[in-house]
Amino acid sequence: MTAGSSSVPSLQAARAILGVAPGADERELRAAYREAAKRAHPDRPGGDAALFRDVLAAYRLLQDAPTRPIHFPPAVAEPVRVEQATLRIDAALAFAGGSLDLTLDARKLRLTLPAGLRENDKVRVENVTFRVALEHDPDALVRGGDLWLTARLDARALAEGGRIEVATALGPRLVWISTKAAARGLVRLPGQGLPARGPHRAGDLFLRLEALGDGVESAARSQLKRFAAAWAA
Repeated sequence: MTAGSSSVPSLQAARAILGVAPGADERELRAAYREAAKRAHPDRPGGDAALFRDVLAAYRLLQDAPTRPIHFPPAVAEPVRVEQATLRIDAALAFAGGSLDLTLDARKLRLTLPAGLRENDKVRVENVTFRVALEHDPDALVRGGDLWLTARLDARALAEGGRIEVATALGPRLVWISTKAAARGLVRLPGQGLPARGPHRAGDLFLRLEALGDGVESAARSQLKRFAAAWAA
């Protein structure tokens, strides 16, 4: 806007006259108006009455104009990426390995576990390092590389000994039970525990022998009785 003009055609021109930016608040407008009015006042050397009127008109226009708030996009929090986690597995997975699906910080992960995992071993997938923690199960324990399983069989089979298939938490096992092993209730099978993996050598398998109580038959003996009864009918 030049001296001699007596109108303010637009908000942009009004801001140019006062020298303020869009979004200036009332305090900034007032300070800019005072400075511009002081320079244009006709009583001052170099002042101009028409410019003074333009300054006043610009100030009033900007005072009445609605201020548009400046909107900033909302801050979007970056998802927290877990880099380390604990993986709890049972003795069966530690022994044989296998696939495991899980969800971690909204990500679906599939882990392919090798056979022979020990406590505190590390498994890594998609930049996440899992520390292995073995779950406690009194019937299937892992101690280092050794595997301790409870084998239950009827008292008669335990007393007779010999080569017997026994039921365990990890499936049936065919073992030789000597009189000495039956007496102490423990059979050791060297090299049949957790398989060798990396720096770990193969562990041993320990079978804790438990005789079924009086009046309680093993599943195998019950099945044999049912078969005999059906055959005789």
